[in-house]
Amino acid sequence: MAGSRGSEKLVSLLLIGIAAWGIGFGLISSLRVVGVVIAVGIFLFLIALVGLIGAVKHHQVLLFFYMIILLLVFIVQFSVSCACLALNQGQQGQLLEVGWNNTASARNDIQRNLNCCGFRTFNPNETCLASCFKSSRSCVPCAPIIGEYAGEVLRFVGGIGLFFSFTEILGVWLTYRYRNQKDPRANPSAFL
Repeated sequence: MAGSRGSEKLVSLLLIGIAAWGIGFGLISSLRVVGVVIAVGIFLFLIALVGLIGAVKHHQVLLFFYMIILLLVFIVQFSVSCACLALNQGQQGQLLEVGWNNTASARNDIQRNLNCCGFRTFNPNETCLASCFKSSRSCVPCAPIIGEYAGEVLRFVGGIGLFFSFTEILGVWLTYRYRNQKDPRANPSAFL
């Protein structure tokens, strides 16, 4: 059970750190994205803390809620990981285009960081933050560049998510086993 809480703490601290790093280096300017990543990291950290307190105190109710929440997190994480691994090139392209059309701040970040303009085509009358547009006004579209990274990132995120989802189901099983053990500090004649 300690290994499961350790992996949750690691994942939560990594999420918080990556979001802070993205803002610090100017890679991400969307406060909504960073806020969600930090909130998920804090949520996972609090869940790990509940499990730790429940295990140290051998508190049945805390361990029960920890087990249920961890099971729900496993289901969501396993589903998202499988979806990341199952997306084909066409679905990735559609997903990227929807994201491109719905978020101006992410679009500006991508154009600035990848030095490209427009998604599939670019209208020179539109504004673009890429350095190629400022110097020569002729830039490559962003879709092929993003497409290269998207496949790699989705496979990486899906694999890491799948790995940690199995550590979470291990944590659920260990919590279930630990909950049903007799508290060693309790009265030896007590049943549970």
